[in-house]
Amino acid sequence: MSSSSSNGGEVLLLDHEYKEEYVRNSRGMSLFACTWLPGKRRTPKALVFLCHGYAVECGVTMRGTGERLARAGYAVYGLDYEGHGRSDGLQGYVPDFELLVQDCDDYFTSVVRSQPNEDKGCKRRRFLLGESMGGAVALLLDLRRPEFWTGAVLVAPMCKIADDMRPHPLVVNILRAMTSIVPTWKIVPSNDVIDAAYKTQEKRDEIRGNPYCYKDKPRLKTAYELLKVSLDLEQNLLHQVSLPFLIVHGGADKVTDPSVSELLHRSAASQDKTLKLYPGMWHALTSGESSDNIHAVFLDIIAWLDHRSSDDTDQQEQEQELLSSEVEQKARHDDQHPQQDGGNK
Repeated sequence: MSSSSSNGGEVLLLDHEYKEEYVRNSRGMSLFACTWLPGKRRTPKALVFLCHGYAVECGVTMRGTGERLARAGYAVYGLDYEGHGRSDGLQGYVPDFELLVQDCDDYFTSVVRSQPNEDKGCKRRRFLLGESMGGAVALLLDLRRPEFWTGAVLVAPMCKIADDMRPHPLVVNILRAMTSIVPTWKIVPSNDVIDAAYKTQEKRDEIRGNPYCYKDKPRLKTAYELLKVSLDLEQNLLHQVSLPFLIVHGGADKVTDPSVSELLHRSAASQDKTLKLYPGMWHALTSGESSDNIHAVFLDIIAWLDHRSSDDTDQQEQEQELLSSEVEQKARHDDQHPQQDGGNK
């Protein structure tokens, strides 16, 4: 996946650094990518890769997430999907969910390969953070490379579409029949997701005023792809999830069903899995809640990441350095005090 710098270039702040670029996917499309790094050129604790939700993007909608994690010491990378944000493609159109996942896989793995000393066996921990539809993307990325990822944070993951947000069965049948005829039509009836997802009016206004966010009715093929992948996850794939994960989910979420997060927590093969439900919080619990609620959620996310970013490997490296130092000291002592020949003759 090739890349080029955008006009946005690089922005240096006191507590973090922000960069933008465009990368080209395997289909020749230009995709917008952004990066938040810890300030003062600090070495990151780990890498975090953002998977944003449907109809939104990374650079503005997930800016708060990127900045908070960068200030906490993490290198954070985001990619706008085809048809989303500043990337190429018809806005709000997902022609093939697998291609969307493939683009993320290509870009994220290219970032990992570009890390200093990665080719010398110095592998930095890497985490996925997926919100809503991005939670489904994160799970599918892990299922592609189950040994590649250190863990995942799943924010109100789309493993199932809540019943009151799901299209009527008649509409689903029409969807299936018409996607090959008029896939881009914006005629799928649905409730207002912005009002259902974001509790604060300030965030609702921000989303509605953001030209990079899609705010019209879902397109036929997009709606069908989201429905298909959520059903596949719910019915066939949840039990295959084996990586360590943290799920954070609002107890009053009306967009993605909290009960499916509970199902994922019960069903997943992972031995390291945590579910945190926040009573009264809505779908966008990392950006659409009160500042106190958002702070509480990020305290849990960062604590979970910290615990898995500075454990046995760092201790082993310190022990290896200590052992090497002891060996060097013994060698110097032996050079200064050669052993005398002894024994009976």
